[in-house]
Amino acid sequence: MSKLIGTELKNIPWQDRPAGCTAPVWRYSGNPVIQSNAIPTSNSVFNSAVVPFGSGFAGVFRCDSRGVSMDIYPGFSEDGIHWNISPEPVHFEGDPEVTAREYRYDPRVCFLEDRYYITWCNGYHGPTIGIGYTFDFKTFYQLENAFLPYNRNGVLFPRKIGAHYAMLSRPSDTGHTPFGDIFCSFSPDLTFWGKHRYVMGAVNQDCTAWQSKKIGPGPTPLETDEGWLLIYHGVINTCNGFVYRMGCALLDLDKPWIVKHRSRFYILGPQELYERVGDVPNVTFPCAALSDPATGRIAIYYGCADTVTGLAFTTVDTLLAYMKQYPLEMGTC
Repeated sequence: MSKLIGTELKNIPWQDRPAGCTAPVWRYSGNPVIQSNAIPTSNSVFNSAVVPFGSGFAGVFRCDSRGVSMDIYPGFSEDGIHWNISPEPVHFEGDPEVTAREYRYDPRVCFLEDRYYITWCNGYHGPTIGIGYTFDFKTFYQLENAFLPYNRNGVLFPRKIGAHYAMLSRPSDTGHTPFGDIFCSFSPDLTFWGKHRYVMGAVNQDCTAWQSKKIGPGPTPLETDEGWLLIYHGVINTCNGFVYRMGCALLDLDKPWIVKHRSRFYILGPQELYERVGDVPNVTFPCAALSDPATGRIAIYYGCADTVTGLAFTTVDTLLAYMKQYPLEMGTC
């Protein structure tokens, strides 16, 4: 059996696999867990990040307003299912040149060392990766942007690798990026980023066409005794537009740009009505994953059709076995 590395999480949200379900990931029966009108001014709440906090959970949520502006909002929950999201967006302390808001969306939250780091797609003359931190999800501090525009999907690793902090990201453009590969970058201080290494990219092969247009990192990677478990999104361009699905990969612990395993088949894709119908149809977009090393359980929070937030479940053994049973072998089907 594979082993998750980390702190035990006895109160992880959980439902057992439904009878007759053979998929590697299964949905919470009460989905969506967060509706589009979770705060008074919201048009949609999706692509959000959740972490254990105190005896419960905290998170940073993408709430697009009824003016269809994009910002991030803090929230709390006792059980990881029922959420109280602030009606006021995150206010960052810091250099006014950096904190000046154009837009903020698709946050991730990562507990690292002694605080909770937030990364998000930050508007600074085009999309780039913003970085901030908090100790209590009430007061927030913003650091320098990690990269020049254009970049999206900045995801920190939960510990240093060697002497450096590490981040996955997906270089992009100003629009609805019709391309995208995942890169890994390193920093001695969370300010200056370099040593950019290619991790993996979209694959134009019939046997794995679901990830043929672009891919991007999802939740904070989960450390296992076999490597970093990465849940990511893959996109295909169909006659009806882009379709977003989830896949998984296993990265080397010491050299996380090296891919040890990668799923040929997706692990979850749009199927339910709330995933197929919304502001952007046919989207399942993972942004957070809770894990419990004692049981191997994993709970995934994901955006549904860019409108609401869903919750799904799996285990570390299930995902690693799925990758090994259905491996992506480059150049062959």
